[in-house]
Amino acid sequence: MCGLIPPMSSSLTPFFNPNGVVVIGASTRPEKLGYGVARNLISSGYRGAIHFVSKKPGNLFGHHIYTDLAEIPEPAELAILIIPTEATPDAIRTCGENGVRAAIIVSSGFREVGPQGAALEAHCLEIAREQGVRLLGPNCIGTLDTHLPLDTTFLQPPMPARGHIGFVSHSGAFCAAVIDWARGQSFGFSQIASLGNQADVDETDMLPLVASDEHTRVVVMYLEGISDGARFVEISSEVTRRKPVIALKVGRFEAGQKAAASHTGALAGSEVAFDAAFEKCGIFRAETTEQMFDWALALTSCPLPAGNNVAVLTNAGGPGVIATDALEQNSLQMASLSDSTVKGLTELLPPAANPHNPVDMLASASPDQYAGCLSLLLDDPDVDSVVVILPPPPMFRAEEVADAIIPVIKLSEKPVIVALLGSELTMEAKVHFREAEIPTFSFPERAASVSGILSKRAKFLNQIGHEDRQRNKAFRDSENPVDAPPEGLVPAYGIPTAPMELATNANQAASIAHELGFPLVMKIASPDILHKSDVDGILLDIGSEEAARNGYAQLVDRVSEKIPSARIEGVHIQRQIPDGQEVILGMVRDAQFGPVMMFGSGGVEVEGLKDVAFALGPLTQTEADTIIGRTWAGRKLDGFRNIPAADKAAVADALIRLSTLADQHPEITEIEINPLRVLEKGAVAIDVRIKRA
Repeated sequence: MCGLIPPMSSSLTPFFNPNGVVVIGASTRPEKLGYGVARNLISSGYRGAIHFVSKKPGNLFGHHIYTDLAEIPEPAELAILIIPTEATPDAIRTCGENGVRAAIIVSSGFREVGPQGAALEAHCLEIAREQGVRLLGPNCIGTLDTHLPLDTTFLQPPMPARGHIGFVSHSGAFCAAVIDWARGQSFGFSQIASLGNQADVDETDMLPLVASDEHTRVVVMYLEGISDGARFVEISSEVTRRKPVIALKVGRFEAGQKAAASHTGALAGSEVAFDAAFEKCGIFRAETTEQMFDWALALTSCPLPAGNNVAVLTNAGGPGVIATDALEQNSLQMASLSDSTVKGLTELLPPAANPHNPVDMLASASPDQYAGCLSLLLDDPDVDSVVVILPPPPMFRAEEVADAIIPVIKLSEKPVIVALLGSELTMEAKVHFREAEIPTFSFPERAASVSGILSKRAKFLNQIGHEDRQRNKAFRDSENPVDAPPEGLVPAYGIPTAPMELATNANQAASIAHELGFPLVMKIASPDILHKSDVDGILLDIGSEEAARNGYAQLVDRVSEKIPSARIEGVHIQRQIPDGQEVILGMVRDAQFGPVMMFGSGGVEVEGLKDVAFALGPLTQTEADTIIGRTWAGRKLDGFRNIPAADKAAVADALIRLSTLADQHPEITEIEINPLRVLEKGAVAIDVRIKRA
């Protein structure tokens, strides 16, 4: 290859902004993928050098086809490989020797077909690393940049419209479908990357690259898994500070789940870990494709609200009620309108209209009334955002209403979400909104969902500085891991425990009871019995040495009769703690993301009630407070009816300390404190279970 060879670099920039592109495997036959890639590369308007290489010389789209990469007259940083699978390793080596720094492997037939393909894929990666070439794929459709522009795919034209949504996908077919769907929905993209098998470049590599694009305002991701959970959390936590990220993670439901040694392990499936990881790093998890792009459109176009108070403006009562219900479901609340706002609305609307939130202007509402009422609502200091519901007006054209409210929306510093109901009668209005870069949503529920995500993004950004200070303190406090035997770890990390000793015979039980003092609790000690209460393996209110001696015999006999095969090591004896509220603290170590912390209702009903919440450790104070507040057990700590309040601060402190313990001891796979008895002042771990790898 003639010309200067670019220096070796691990940069991924050539995948979107290369200094020259070469298509290896270009074809003059329209039914071949090599033809489609060449066609799209030319028609995209890419302004750099374009070269074609194939076994047969010729011409394609006015460009000479070379038979050897070394023959092309200019350097190319990016190669697109559409060649037989077995030829790929040598092609990568040739690319590296001729200055190519990045290669997109379009071809399939690698890891996805079995062990032989996986071995070939590994060989390709080995050569790429030797040569300093980054790989995208195999089995992918490539990349798109609508603003540069650049199209390395073989998809049917036209290229997607220019927009501000960056799209990273594990599935090439899903990319193709979404691009075509987006044309009908009239929105565009900034950059698109199909990852394929991720032999080299994975979702964590691609996320910051797409997010760094100046035209990208939000990144959406279709994910089937995560290659490196800890790295993903670290990188995405930085990205979400600058730009919102939305993920559609598929594969929620599993055919089965491995056996676990604790309630926490039984309740914390892999999807719980994904939810906790996404929340930790500020990624919003969408339930559906439609929701993902609804959120993305709003986040690219709308200002963020200052709070959760929403006003609804409608010309029909039914849709207003639907919106009210949906807003509450999205953790928002209906704004209380000021007296001056209500007065202004009353003066503007007919007597039968409702000037209170949701504001029902009646079916006769004119474009001027829509615009005037919207202005009044936006001027109300107690209104943080407005949902405008626009079904086909019976007396006016919908586009007339659109033209009236568009200037109001464009001048507002508060978000206005438009629910444009109907189809044919509102089609022209949709065009007007689109030309003004104002997204519209077909139903009130979708508008409410969008309002919710704007509020969540605002809350996330407001918390960042506070969270940073908490997290830095947590890291400083956890620099020196505590070294202690398993039974001493929990108290060593500052979580109060009730001292417990093992008696292996009745006389020893009486002696231990004398040392500990009364009253006491006695529990059967057996590695084969997880839940002692299920086998009547617990005795309370032991008040004397004789009661302890008799209790030992009673427990052993009772459990031996119920489970003859159980190995009985003796009986644990423990001081009985005063009554209080009982909660559960737990940790299960996820293979991808590390310690997943759990909090919820404790005691024997934890799995039945499933009143639990999870977060990825180590926890900050805010994160601990958040998962406590998500449960009935946590809210009950403030007191309820005849239940006295208990020390919620002590619970949060214990949860943070347990998360630090888990973070510093990777050999521990599960920890459970059940129950943690919460007193008026303080909390005590009654029963602790620790499982090591």
